[in-house]
Amino acid sequence: MPYPRKLLNETETVALDMNPHWWFFAKAILGLVVFVILGIIAMSQDGDQRTILGWISIAGIAFFAIFLVDRYARWSTTYFVITSDRVIFRTGVIRKSGIEIPLERVNNVSSHQSIIERMLGTGDLLIESGGESGQQRFTDVKDPARVQNMIHSQREANHVRMYGGSNTGTDAATQLEKLEGMLERGTLTREEFEAEKRRLLG
Repeated sequence: MPYPRKLLNETETVALDMNPHWWFFAKAILGLVVFVILGIIAMSQDGDQRTILGWISIAGIAFFAIFLVDRYARWSTTYFVITSDRVIFRTGVIRKSGIEIPLERVNNVSSHQSIIERMLGTGDLLIESGGESGQQRFTDVKDPARVQNMIHSQREANHVRMYGGSNTGTDAATQLEKLEGMLERGTLTREEFEAEKRRLLG
């Protein structure tokens, strides 16, 4: 399912909307495979050994099947979104949690991939911002280098919209609306809002 568009601002557009990489399911799938193999081995045994191994494999398959269903529910409700205004991370099946990082507050974006992750096309993304959150690490990101470049390009485009062009009054009014929206959502504190407002109005 895509990120709910009702949670976006009126003029906000989505540049990237994705769920975690399939590597998110790796532990659950590996566990299922191991206990299915154990069950096959159990069928070739005799007596008590067959019974013991059989029950262990059934218990293991049941556990990892439930684990896989849980991972899928989490995967389908975990969003990593880049918009024209911010980076959004949202997760949770029943209880929702997440973070929003305004693009103008992004200081640095770095990615990390192990050899296996590079082969699979996944990795971690570390975003350093000027807000209270500081550093945020996101795991199981698809093609993190491409996402890193996209954040930088959207950040530059956002900067041009905020400060570029000759229609300064209109740009300032638009940015004030964005700041007020961020204040209402709790992304900015009252002190941060007033500081940004003073900077914007010169």
